[in-house]
Amino acid sequence: MRPAVHFIRFRGEEYHSALRVWGRPDFIHRLWDANAKREIAPGDIAIFARGIDQDPLAPFSFNDSAVL
Repeated sequence: MRPAVHFIRFRGEEYHSALRVWGRPDFIHRLWDANAKREIAPGDIAIFARGIDQDPLAPFSFNDSAVL
């Protein structure tokens, strides 16, 4: 099974640039929050538009989008 690709904190043109490099993501997380962190499994690929996985989590959670 291939790892899932997660795009995190993408808002604008950086999304199109990431598409050219990584292809379509399996998940788009608008924020780096508890939901995003929980949904990234070991071995998955997490691409951040801004920041890193060590950044503080957002104090609130936002619904994430599954890309079909």
